[in-house]
Amino acid sequence: MSDIQSTSIGVISPYGDYSLRNTQALSGVSHLWQDFFARALADQLGDNAPAPGSYQPEPLDEAVEPTLGAELLAHIVSQRTCEVTETQVKPPEPLFLPIAEFELDLLDKPFPPFPPEEIVAQQHQQTFESNWVRPLVLTAGQPLPEPSPAPQPRPLHLPIAEFELELLDKPFPPFPEEELVAQQKQLDFDTRWARPIVLQNLRIAA
Repeated sequence: MSDIQSTSIGVISPYGDYSLRNTQALSGVSHLWQDFFARALADQLGDNAPAPGSYQPEPLDEAVEPTLGAELLAHIVSQRTCEVTETQVKPPEPLFLPIAEFELDLLDKPFPPFPPEEIVAQQHQQTFESNWVRPLVLTAGQPLPEPSPAPQPRPLHLPIAEFELELLDKPFPPFPEEELVAQQKQLDFDTRWARPIVLQNLRIAA
């Protein structure tokens, strides 16, 4: 215990890491005490010491003694007796799937081309339906009427505010005579007295 050094909080000693030495000393002492208690228990029990893993929980009276500690100890002992197997964890391997756009062998086989005789027969059938059957069905056997002339474009009459006076904004109400007189006096003061003085001062400053 003589290795334990005491230093004040916040002091960094230039002679060594005393906190590390203190930790090492205390850990050594704790190991010594554990070994001492283990030897004392073995000497006390003698040959009657139970084998490791043969712990049997003592029956407890739940009405008198708490059983939480015994249950927890039994659970810990049962966990220690379980077999532990190491599982090697590997990262997922890349999955290489064939892509039909690059693997042409995976594409669907093309259909065989139609023979020229079948193509000619299909064209004859389409011409017969579009030139004779369809017009006959649409007109119900009646002759096609002459198409009438299309409607001519006509001017679009929209309301114009310049000609429709009802669409114009309503005029503002006129100012009262007193306000007009006050505005005229203020304008005369600005144009006949204040503005010439300001302009003269600007000329002098320039």
